Amino acid sequence: MDFRRGFHDGLAIGLGYLSVSFSFGILAVRMGLSWWQAVIVSFANLTSAGQVAGIGIMSASGGLIEMMVSQLVINMRYSLMSISLSQKADSSLNTAGRFMTAHFITDEIFGVAYSRPEKLSRSHMFGIAVLPVIGWTSGTLLGAVCGAILPAIITEALTIGIYGMFVAIVLPVSRKDKAVMTVSIIAVVLSVIFFYVPALKDNISSGFAVIICSVIAAGAGAVFMPKEEEING
Repeated sequence: MDFRRGFHDGLAIGLGYLSVSFSFGILAVRMGLSWWQAVIVSFANLTSAGQVAGIGIMSASGGLIEMMVSQLVINMRYSLMSISLSQKADSSLNTAGRFMTAHFITDEIFGVAYSRPEKLSRSHMFGIAVLPVIGWTSGTLLGAVCGAILPAIITEALTIGIYGMFVAIVLPVSRKDKAVMTVSIIAVVLSVIFFYVPALKDNISSGFAVIICSVIAAGAGAVFMPKEEEING
């Protein structure tokens, strides 16, 4: 019963991941990965922003330190999500189950799981994960294979899809929260500076540019725009 309920909860997420990861598959192949390498990246990571940043570093021949630091900064939020979900876990979600569950924690899976009022069982969490993992991996496969068949004008248009997902995630929240909007604008402005200023573009790789922009923007938001409860507390 728990697995079936979780499977149903993950249906919409899996369908959404299928379309978005199609764009990632095209992007990965365009950046030099083979179709099977793109599939392995998606199956082993299941993180859109981290994967896009990762293949960018790969295509630019970045170093391992650059890759590790960028992934740590981009994906650190998953640690916080996992800690939060662990407080809702029942006794069936033992240590081995928690390690396996941690692999497929994403923003959407976290949101669906955390919204459940009852305790989370191992069967429920595995049920939620099935379709998102299949959708993300198979979508990458389809994009990687079809990217070599479809006309260039179509693949270039579809490649933008994954970036559109990032905008769709941030924009609605930014319209309601001035702090999120300000942090987003700071990150965009810094990214533009790193891309167009020759002294920065020539001496700082794209991976470290992402790290620097993320840390500065998030730090500025934490220092100059603290939450009201933090101020009152």
